Amino acid sequence: MKNVRIAVAIMNSPFGQIEHNLNQIAALAKEASQKKAALICFPEMNITGYHNGQDIYNIAQPIPGPVTEQISFLSKSYQITIISGLAETDSEKIFMTQIISKPDGSISKYRKIHPGPSEFNISAGDSIIIEKEQWGTYGVQLCYDSHFPELSTIMAIQGVDMIFIPHASPHGTSENKYNSWMRHLTARAYDNSVYIVACNQTGKNHKGLTFPGIALVIDPSGYVVEKMVKDKEGLLFVDIKSDCLTNVRNHRMKYFLPNRRPEIYRSMIV
Repeated sequence: MKNVRIAVAIMNSPFGQIEHNLNQIAALAKEASQKKAALICFPEMNITGYHNGQDIYNIAQPIPGPVTEQISFLSKSYQITIISGLAETDSEKIFMTQIISKPDGSISKYRKIHPGPSEFNISAGDSIIIEKEQWGTYGVQLCYDSHFPELSTIMAIQGVDMIFIPHASPHGTSENKYNSWMRHLTARAYDNSVYIVACNQTGKNHKGLTFPGIALVIDPSGYVVEKMVKDKEGLLFVDIKSDCLTNVRNHRMKYFLPNRRPEIYRSMIV
């Protein structure tokens, strides 16, 4: 991994207002590019807005499609990788999907593997994705996925330096959400010796939900590097340091992954 600057977005994403949300993405991506970020990460479903009711079928987007074309255009124009989210339609199924659009024009996608208990209209994805760029290797999860430690460990085994975990997590205050995240996101970073990057929507979604914002970066030792705990839109800029990752992974008492015993675990897997 090399040193890299990233931008992490807190964004209000009214449900169904796709053009409005795309304009917000464009403005924030431009700002991030101007401030020399190589990548900007947006919250879950920030393009379409978040909703788990029947109306989601009316606004879900195909991939590839007009929306991904616009995101790709922004990525190429501003020479920045954009991680952004939408409701994806594929035949009669709906997925909560995060697209990864790179400056070279390539687009990949991650479909949420663990839809939340209330996301009953959402189909589950079945693929882990690993992305590589000049500065490092990373994976993407979505919100409820982060409560399943196996997913982060698999990504770490596959060589990621960083895991991005966009959220669309409503209810409570920003401080409430921060305290909640501290219970499990720090563990995902510490146990696997990876950076964790998380962000959330903010404000009202016009479907009865209010999101408390918050963005943060956790280092491979499980410590918060930078955080923005507020319920307003904005960008958190973080300079990720390669030596922090190297120092942990070169320490035999701090890097746990090489000492796993998968031959024992296999008999316990259900």
